[in-house]
Amino acid sequence: MYNTLLASFSHSETMVKDMSKLCLFVFIILMFGRNGAFGQVGDEAAAATKEMVPAMFIFGDSLIDNGNNNNLASLAKANYYPYGIDFRGGATGRFCNGYTMVDEIAELLGLPLIPAYSQASTEDQMLHGINYASAAAGILDITGRNFVGRIPFNQQLKNFEDTLDKITDNLGAPDVAESLAKCVFFVGMGSNDYLNNYLMPNYPTRNQFNGQQSERMRCAHMFSLLSNKLYIPGYSSLLNVVLHMCLILQRLYNLGARKVIISGLGLLGCIPSILSQSSSGHCSEEVNQLVLPFNTNLKTMVNNLSTNLPGSHFIYLDIHNMFQDILRNSRLYGFSVIDRGCCGIGRNRGQITCLPLQQPCRNRNQYVFWDAFHPTAAVNIIMGRKAFTGNQDVAYPINIQQLANL
Repeated sequence: MYNTLLASFSHSETMVKDMSKLCLFVFIILMFGRNGAFGQVGDEAAAATKEMVPAMFIFGDSLIDNGNNNNLASLAKANYYPYGIDFRGGATGRFCNGYTMVDEIAELLGLPLIPAYSQASTEDQMLHGINYASAAAGILDITGRNFVGRIPFNQQLKNFEDTLDKITDNLGAPDVAESLAKCVFFVGMGSNDYLNNYLMPNYPTRNQFNGQQSERMRCAHMFSLLSNKLYIPGYSSLLNVVLHMCLILQRLYNLGARKVIISGLGLLGCIPSILSQSSSGHCSEEVNQLVLPFNTNLKTMVNNLSTNLPGSHFIYLDIHNMFQDILRNSRLYGFSVIDRGCCGIGRNRGQITCLPLQQPCRNRNQYVFWDAFHPTAAVNIIMGRKAFTGNQDVAYPINIQQLANL
């Protein structure tokens, strides 16, 4: 992926560089070394930790889906071995060998693992929040249709409304509103609007936008988003995607969300699926550059949402910076394989993703990528901890720990 450029330094410069690496290595061990390779101390340990927030509600795609696609007529499923090989519950539907990023965040917040919406039917199961994320889902409804069944962002929000109705019937609207204001909401969407929409040339409706024109213009005016900043040939404009995200986030606020975490997109040009299509075997800088305008405008949106929506606190997670740091300093983080999946078929083990009963690599904690599209649990744990306690390079304007304490 990223080539390490080794320059010829003087003896003194080399010593300084070695000391810097040693300091970074010690920092990584101190920050991310607890709880073993994957940090999975379990629900019991999380329950013993003081809960920082009442609950966490999660919206997203396969990076954080924990089983909502299991019963759908979908090609995007992970409820089979070897998915979950390092997860005590086995193949639950997580697109990973173990923890997802939100699993780690929930644990750090003192919460148990958050149940999938499809599996949370009782009030007790909803007590600490719900995960509505769905593999292949996008911000736009049309995104991911090549996988057939999936739950787009719009429908995930409707599912949250159904949850609210059930809780409100039992607790009453005033108590629910007061509690929601203290809860954390996590939104991680957008990867599929590239991978399973824009980057697929046969999508005839790539320019579709479902929001009402007046609402769309209000968002555009509020955030000073100019279409020429997000223009991509053949896609009309990714402004549509950002504005659609804006509309849904305003709906989420209107439903009571006040502490909201928005996750940016990572280095999509460096995942095994894209690497397998590269003649050079290196990251696709073209794809990585396509993602940057989305992230830039998402960060702008976070600033303006917090300013314009009274009592709200939106924060932006810079997944691009997190992943770039992991790839550039992979050995210091304990990773020796950064350019192919642990489980998959073909070039970079990324041409066909992990198949049922396929034998994955043994040294999974040394791999950055689990399959053609998703990171390993080891990476998810690192990113979760960075998001929780990191500086403004990775969590802006404050981190999750600070958000929870507001």
